Amino acid sequence: QVQLVESGGGLVQPGGSLRLSCAASGSILSFNLMGWYRQAPGEQREEVARMTSDGATNYADSVKDRFTISKNNAQNTIYLQMNSLKHEDTGIYYCRLRGTTVGGSRYDSWGQGTQVTVSS
Repeated sequence: QVQLVESGGGLVQPGGSLRLSCAASGSILSFNLMGWYRQAPGEQREEVARMTSDGATNYADSVKDRFTISKNNAQNTIYLQMNSLKHEDTGIYYCRLRGTTVGGSRYDSWGQGTQVTVSS
């Protein structure tokens, strides 16, 4: 089983920056997808950024050139650097990791979410 724990959310003023972290633990052999998603109040969860195992990244149009997804393999941690934050970036941010365990089974795990509030 693979567990994910997010951190780094909080209150920030418009134009500010935050870096979200997602620490993964468990019997991870490999991943084929890692991503960040967010859910604003009253809205459906949407994908914000993703990275595949070949290093290719993809971003929602609303966050392109402002957000960056990255990873630290040694620490099994996924990051989302968020710059030039806007009010509409407010929401609960979730990380996701999908891949294969050491035992050969597939996993598709989500974190519990971290709140990001952009407000003056």
